[in-house]
Amino acid sequence: MKTHIIGWAHSPFGRLAQDSLEALIALVAEPAIRNSGLEASDIDAVFIGVFNNGFQKQDFPSSLVLQAVPSLRFKGATRLENACATGSAAVYAAMNYIEAGRGRTALVIGAEKMTALTNQQVGEVLLGASYRADREGSGSSGFAGVFAQMAEAYFELYGNASDSLARIAAKNHRNGTANPFAQIRKDFGYEFCRTVSDSNPYVAQPLRRTDCSPISDGAAAIVLSDAHLAAEARRAIRFRAAEHLNDFLPLSRRDPTKLEGCQFAWQRALAASKLALDDLDFVETHDCFTIAELLEYEAMGLTPMGRGRQAIEEGWVEKGGKLPVNLSGGLKAKGHPIGATGVSMHALAAMQLAGEAGDMQLPGASFAGVFNMGGAGVANYVSILERSH
Repeated sequence: MKTHIIGWAHSPFGRLAQDSLEALIALVAEPAIRNSGLEASDIDAVFIGVFNNGFQKQDFPSSLVLQAVPSLRFKGATRLENACATGSAAVYAAMNYIEAGRGRTALVIGAEKMTALTNQQVGEVLLGASYRADREGSGSSGFAGVFAQMAEAYFELYGNASDSLARIAAKNHRNGTANPFAQIRKDFGYEFCRTVSDSNPYVAQPLRRTDCSPISDGAAAIVLSDAHLAAEARRAIRFRAAEHLNDFLPLSRRDPTKLEGCQFAWQRALAASKLALDDLDFVETHDCFTIAELLEYEAMGLTPMGRGRQAIEEGWVEKGGKLPVNLSGGLKAKGHPIGATGVSMHALAAMQLAGEAGDMQLPGASFAGVFNMGGAGVANYVSILERSH
């Protein structure tokens, strides 16, 4: 593939003072262009990922970036949405634009303003990414209820893995302390994460609060270019492979104990990249809930089905392990502003490969995997990235 990441910008994630989607987009648009070494006039097209679905009354966000960067006026700008994989949908649309030769550069922005609503309202908005006809997640637990159903089915088949989920939460919170953009920069520790308490109650049994990613505001942006422009950039991260596939929306049409769409996306991406999972230095994966990360260990081929707990219990996915997972803290600690997440994951992986990840840095990283998921295993995006120079 000829597409490269040559620049990025990332806002903090959390409950931010910026009161609109427009203000969040402004935090990252011009800084990402500047970071790439290009001028705004060099950008051929803009792709923006925003889920919205009621988070903000202002919709139709594609041209909001012009308020922050007027030089982008009269460039094509397109809004993408694919549930929690909205950011990656924008990344892949931009990548396809460059691969097809329609342009040489693209600015990709992912953003979401979630905290203006109550928790109950947020839950109702997010259920738009479930299958409403089956009343998935209906009741007070919202989307956590969908993943709780998956956890219960997994536990029934393979035994209770609650302690393994707590270890995943503890790992990601520990990693998140090194991420300056993270919403939660606190090492809660394994015992806190495994213990149900007033501070860590069940959200949807068996999932505790520490098993669930937080409600977040935030934005991230990357600049993509073709190989010729990337060769002139001060550093460039190449897409070695990029695979996207969708599965059935109703959970009732699928096996809730496995993420088959994730599995096939990983298989196709690794085959296209001509790499094995063991060749990767780290993975950023979609841990909207800790049970998702556990299932993703199995789907990516790190462990056989039903044995994902081995990866966390034996330290394989820790920073010093055989395949570090979510060095950024993942969605669990970093936060999960829906439209921003996929762009954030690509930006943070690029930072690692460029050696610019600060306290998060894994020394000598050359190859990375990114998995971003929309819904409960419905939209599946796997990118394999490598440092070009």
